[in-house]
Amino acid sequence: MPDYSDEFLKGILEQTKVIAVVGVSMNPVRPSYYVARYLNLKGYTVIPVNPGHAGKQLFGQTVRASLSEISEPVDMVDIFRRSEAVPPIVEEALGAFPSLKTVWMQIGVEHSEAAAKAEEQGVNVVQNRCPKIEYQRLFGELRMGGFATGIISSKL
Repeated sequence: MPDYSDEFLKGILEQTKVIAVVGVSMNPVRPSYYVARYLNLKGYTVIPVNPGHAGKQLFGQTVRASLSEISEPVDMVDIFRRSEAVPPIVEEALGAFPSLKTVWMQIGVEHSEAAAKAEEQGVNVVQNRCPKIEYQRLFGELRMGGFATGIISSKL
């Protein structure tokens, strides 16, 4: 797993306002749903992206089929897709959002070539981490420790 300093991760979470979540599920028990819901509850604008649910409403936003359908600026693209699906997502994100600050790949998702391409464009990259877990850890919300706490506290 790549090693990131707490300052680096906290800086990303503090400067981010709008997050496009690629691969979000409409199913409340799926990690992509509860992570997106948690981020929304923490004050981030979460734009859901999933072609299978395009046009539906989630967290007060219309689900988009692709990143290219988002007209507003996006600070972070959070990827809930398999590692092999990452390169075209990063390519689309870099083209769609000139002021993109971060590409975040969820736990189990890594792609070194796509990460390098984003970093060459001046975009921060986080791989194999969850912004919900990092938020809870860095802003003192984990009370019992561990991943299971994050799941339980997100269902409030």
